[in-house]
Amino acid sequence: MGSAITAIGIASVASVRRINDLPMAMLPVLLGAHQLVEAVVWKGERGAVSAGTAEIARETWAFIAFPLLPAFVPLAAVAAQWPLRRGRERVRARFFVLLGLVVAGALGHALASRPVNAEICGNTVRYSVGIPGAPWVIAGYLVATLGSLLLARDRLLRFLGLVCAVGAAVTMRLWFHSFASTWCAVAAVASVIVLWWVRSRRDLPAGAWRHRSGPVSELAR
Repeated sequence: MGSAITAIGIASVASVRRINDLPMAMLPVLLGAHQLVEAVVWKGERGAVSAGTAEIARETWAFIAFPLLPAFVPLAAVAAQWPLRRGRERVRARFFVLLGLVVAGALGHALASRPVNAEICGNTVRYSVGIPGAPWVIAGYLVATLGSLLLARDRLLRFLGLVCAVGAAVTMRLWFHSFASTWCAVAAVASVIVLWWVRSRRDLPAGAWRHRSGPVSELAR
């Protein structure tokens, strides 16, 4: 599954005409790499790879899942919709980006100071890091990533957010019962939607940022 998702990501990146769309187009690449890394985590828990390789796989998986995605998704959503309309849209964008960076900082600090543990439970892998204030951090994570998509101007990005929100709820429910993880299926569907979104934008003008300063520096003003 990871190879298929990565292939979709490569197709998405290859289909980009506007540099603003590149971060969102790269999301399936990250999701595919995440799945491939988890395959190594499985092997590590079963003793099929060395302890050092298993540790690197666990830490890489945790880095993508925890600090990277909550920072990356809101920024990608801002870039995809740039230039933002003044008013509520810009305020929302600042909120989601700032929240994502705060969550990423908290999770990055946790990863830097605590070991990443993984355990096979039934047909899924459970990870533990020991995150202080975990319920609040998880809530912030979901608001930053899903909120930035659900409140996007673009209808396909909103659809992507809805699919991910439903998928997160279903995956969490099944995870507690140690059923087969559905996250790989959610990642695959999300990647197809991203490819659909990228190709739907082929009629838009090609080129670079409309503002020389770019989304991040403009949002900081």
